[in-house]
Amino acid sequence: MNPRRQTSTSDVVPPPEHKPHYVRAMFARISRRYDLMNRIMSAGQDQRWRQLVVELCTLPPGGRLLDVATGTGDIAFIARRLRPDVRVVGLDLTFEMMAVGREKAPHEPVTFVQGDALNLPFDDDTFDAACSGFMMRNVVDIARAFAEQRRVVRPGGKVVCLEITHPRFKPWRRLFHLYFFHIVPLIGGLVSGHRDAYTYLPHSTLTFPDAEALANIMRRVGLRDVRYQRLMLDTVAIHVGEV
Repeated sequence: MNPRRQTSTSDVVPPPEHKPHYVRAMFARISRRYDLMNRIMSAGQDQRWRQLVVELCTLPPGGRLLDVATGTGDIAFIARRLRPDVRVVGLDLTFEMMAVGREKAPHEPVTFVQGDALNLPFDDDTFDAACSGFMMRNVVDIARAFAEQRRVVRPGGKVVCLEITHPRFKPWRRLFHLYFFHIVPLIGGLVSGHRDAYTYLPHSTLTFPDAEALANIMRRVGLRDVRYQRLMLDTVAIHVGEV
């Protein structure tokens, strides 16, 4: 089944000049149901993936982690749970998402900062690692986003990216697309009241680079020893690069 035949991506995904405003407003609308939908869409596996992201950051004792597009802070809070000694900064474009995160753990010492992943408001070599979860589809310049993370991470540190990818096995890819492009928007509309947001979600992946192409972008911005692993029946990938 080809979703392009039913809904044009250009009708769902805004042009680059309007995308930042669209993404910020969309996540503000769904912020209260964002975590619940993540659990539903991933059959509860997304927390395990985020834990793996933190582990792959290989933070040193007392290290500093930047969670880019932190949303409601899931990766940031998992990092603090696994490594209570580390200092974590969560940055996001959408204030409402971070507000929900702060409500979840009001006493957790995570610093939330509103900011742009393409212009990180931090000095060079500030962090021991930078990570992102399901962000790269939403930026207008993937290379610049990786370059900014590389800039703020000290030499020897890690940049880790968790993102959706498309299955290589064609029969499974068709089943995945059926679920992703038809079932997810339906459930998203029922749970969040904003079907349009969960229609944007799958369509945002159609022009997104596959796992190897994303790895090559990381290499081009100067990240070393880039590698990745595929999860969830080849529908999710975690990339790691060293500064």
